[in-house]
Amino acid sequence: MKNPNLKWIYLITLSIIWGSSFILIKKSLLGLTAYQLGALRTIITGLILLTFGFKKLKTIPTDKWKWLLLSGLIGSFIPAFFFAIAETEIDSVVVSVLNSLVPLNTILLGVAVFKITSTKKQVLGVIVGFVGTSILILKGAELNPNQNYLYAGYVIASTIMYAANVNIIKRHLQEIKPLAIAAGNYAFIILPAILILCFTDFFNIENLTDSKLLNALFYVTILAVFGTAIAKILYFKLVQMSTPVFASSVTYIMPIVALIWGILDGESFEYIQGFAALLILVGVYLAHKPTPSNKLKK
Repeated sequence: MKNPNLKWIYLITLSIIWGSSFILIKKSLLGLTAYQLGALRTIITGLILLTFGFKKLKTIPTDKWKWLLLSGLIGSFIPAFFFAIAETEIDSVVVSVLNSLVPLNTILLGVAVFKITSTKKQVLGVIVGFVGTSILILKGAELNPNQNYLYAGYVIASTIMYAANVNIIKRHLQEIKPLAIAAGNYAFIILPAILILCFTDFFNIENLTDSKLLNALFYVTILAVFGTAIAKILYFKLVQMSTPVFASSVTYIMPIVALIWGILDGESFEYIQGFAALLILVGVYLAHKPTPSNKLKK
């Protein structure tokens, strides 16, 4: 008999790992540029996933490779750079809260592009979530005039891409094993990442001996190994042992973990921003609140 508490262990572990990713990005940026960080994160993750999942590539049907390419670009490659660019201007806590828009954008794209029906409660959740987003961005810009909150657009764009990726996987890659999807994604995007890294000054001899760079490499390695590679495997297992609704609840806990790390690192987070964050999480809850039939399936 399976341990019913195991899914909670996976959920909490995954929340801690993903919630810590934002502070790891911030620390990595102390010695790396945003492009170096995005490239290294992709390369290290790709090496890990391809090492363990290379044999799974032969199980992928030929007609599915185009969707794996698109999935890799919008689900991993571009967001890795966009989140790094965003955190050059915006606190990691705010970025983590904005990342919670993924479930809301999943619903919006599902309705607009994939013709998936939605309930009135989901629509209300989307509205509440975007009100919270507007307050968070506008008040954040007011409280932190030294930060460029236009960079929040990079995070919002990433959440839209993540949402599109979820719908692509559900519609076109549902029958493919999770590890095969992940390995297939990185089989495409690892080479462009290597090229981007080569066009930066990362391999400059003077830079390679810089202590800040060495510290940054330590943080980005942790980010890639735990925050991306291992986190993907944990999430896939969580979805398989529970339900998508339960797995999506990781969205509620991640910002709390990120908030703790941000405060410990000296970031400021005002009450009005906390209220805006709460609105976003309420919106996510309303949008993903299970129906009675879903509750019975858990």
